[in-house]
Amino acid sequence: MSLKARITEDMKTAMRAKEAERLATIRLLLAAMKQKEVDERIELDDAAVVGVIDKMIKQRKDSITAFTQAGRTELADKEAAEIAVLEAYLPQRLDADEIAAEVKAIVAELGASGPGDMGKVMGAAKQRLAGKAEMGQVSAAVKAALAG
Repeated sequence: MSLKARITEDMKTAMRAKEAERLATIRLLLAAMKQKEVDERIELDDAAVVGVIDKMIKQRKDSITAFTQAGRTELADKEAAEIAVLEAYLPQRLDADEIAAEVKAIVAELGASGPGDMGKVMGAAKQRLAGKAEMGQVSAAVKAALAG
């Protein structure tokens, strides 16, 4: 079963179980997926769906930071609950050591050295690690690999 089909089935399950918060989050996800399909005139595969989910999680993390600074803990809690629902659809993530090993392999393959090659290495890392790792962690690993 594709990730997209699984999300649709989960929406139906949430509707039957009357889980309002979970249903709202899944509907937001499906709307974002549909928007991307319409904008780019493509059918999303699992990797593209994971990209949409990653983007939505990043937006919610940014919102949590803003809400926490403004003292709006109830809104921050709502965003955190949405992140929990979205993270259920992500594949198993690589840990920091695995990310560093992958980045070192990419740097070696490209023969990259120094901060000037950051863009080239990040492009290759995005292709290879998309959906498997958070790009913020990948970026930090690339900086460390190119600095050392």
